[in-house]
Amino acid sequence: MKTSFLSPMKYVRILAAVLLFSCITIRVISAPPKAKPPSGNEVKNIVIVHGAFADGSGFKKLYTILTKKGYHVTIVQNPLTSLKDDVDATTRAIEKQDGPVILVGHSWGGTVITEAGNHSKVAALVYIAAFMPDNGESTAQLAMSLPMKTQGGILPPDEHGVVYFDKAKFHAGFAADLSSDEAAFMSDSQVPIFATCFGAPVTNAAWKTKPSYGIVATEDKALNPDIERNMYKKAGAAITEIKGSHVIFISQAEAVAKVIMNAASGNK
Repeated sequence: MKTSFLSPMKYVRILAAVLLFSCITIRVISAPPKAKPPSGNEVKNIVIVHGAFADGSGFKKLYTILTKKGYHVTIVQNPLTSLKDDVDATTRAIEKQDGPVILVGHSWGGTVITEAGNHSKVAALVYIAAFMPDNGESTAQLAMSLPMKTQGGILPPDEHGVVYFDKAKFHAGFAADLSSDEAAFMSDSQVPIFATCFGAPVTNAAWKTKPSYGIVATEDKALNPDIERNMYKKAGAAITEIKGSHVIFISQAEAVAKVIMNAASGNK
């Protein structure tokens, strides 16, 4: 009987395959355990979703307050290309968390968290001067449910179907309680949104099954405060009224942080 020997090249290939499989096996076996959810009743993970025209960098003050209190804060940077794309971006951020999440949305971000909030990790929803649609409702429908404020500066879609906020009206209409320098920077760095986002209806409103909190910005000129009140009342949200502009999360960050912390501790 003839003894069969492997050629050196075949031997090397087989050995390489065995070593590769062994490495994979070792990595799986020795992988660290998943982080446990925070102990106690208080939720420690906060995920914040920005709206149109202003990105996540505007939440720096709120971020600082919350992180100093021991919360783990993640700020989503929405693509603002479609409701689905923004929900997907938010969902990815939620899935990175190690336990329950308080999901926070500002303005258009309220529509996003209304859909994304169905994720099993989301414990409660916080709406900051935000849209809070019901099933089948779109942002545009709600925005037009009452007359717009005269200072509102949302422009018609451009030739690409993209919507901007009028720079000439940005300070008065969007950020009236910030300094002119702050408002100018926000205006010049604004993030436009595709108009089709505003027309997309919500299919499964998470606030129907999750505790919700709504902050009314009483001096809001970009979204009529009465629209905010109507949406929050309809949803049965715990409502807090704070004097401030549409960017109340900057001008009244401490007061906004308090509402988020109440949601995290389960207080109304």
